[in-house]
Amino acid sequence: VPHLYLNMNVKAFASSFVTKFIFLRRSFGSKPFRLLDIGAGNHSATKAKRVFPLCEYHGVDMEKDYNNDQEDFNQMAAFYEMDLTKLDFKSIPDNYFDGIWMVHVIEHLYNADEVIKLLLPKLKMGGYMYVEYPGKRSTTLPSMHGSLNFKDDPTHVRVYAVKELSALFTANNCRVLSSGTRRNPWFMMAIPFRVVMSLVKGEKMQGNIFWDVLGFAEYLWVQKK
Repeated sequence: VPHLYLNMNVKAFASSFVTKFIFLRRSFGSKPFRLLDIGAGNHSATKAKRVFPLCEYHGVDMEKDYNNDQEDFNQMAAFYEMDLTKLDFKSIPDNYFDGIWMVHVIEHLYNADEVIKLLLPKLKMGGYMYVEYPGKRSTTLPSMHGSLNFKDDPTHVRVYAVKELSALFTANNCRVLSSGTRRNPWFMMAIPFRVVMSLVKGEKMQGNIFWDVLGFAEYLWVQKK
């Protein structure tokens, strides 16, 4: 059991350098908070609870089983299976969440501006929202396995921009606290290690290794007034 606990702590420490968690830490520190995570696949609930054990985690995704298992669902207070583009969010409680996170979701939505507008009532006054997506620069980057160019992923449908989304948030009673190109220094320092690991394992090099140094993604961190 001690080695399992150590392993969990190591995983939590490593996960804490992920950009979405850096902004969760900035928003809430170690306090309890209610999170609506839009795009809850890839074991997101387990990863979030590992770093923020006091988080009340609610997940939203189009498919329940997108790289999730029973342990992930055990970590969730609720899961909402829905197509965001249909703009029907009645099942999600209003004025309930301290944070709404949308990380690499809006590029898959042709109407993300409308989606964001209708999700904001779910956020409490003073609550935070974090949105991250491939920016215009991603349309000019070389193609690479696992996405380095916007068109590498055929499910990407629309390119959004900080200026456009800042105007949207400002018009909907939110203050933009921080925005721009994502440049995670921890990820940039890890590039040589990740490149070597890919070569050693004989795996295809993943485009996301180079996202931060090449400016693939943009973000906005906002607070509801």
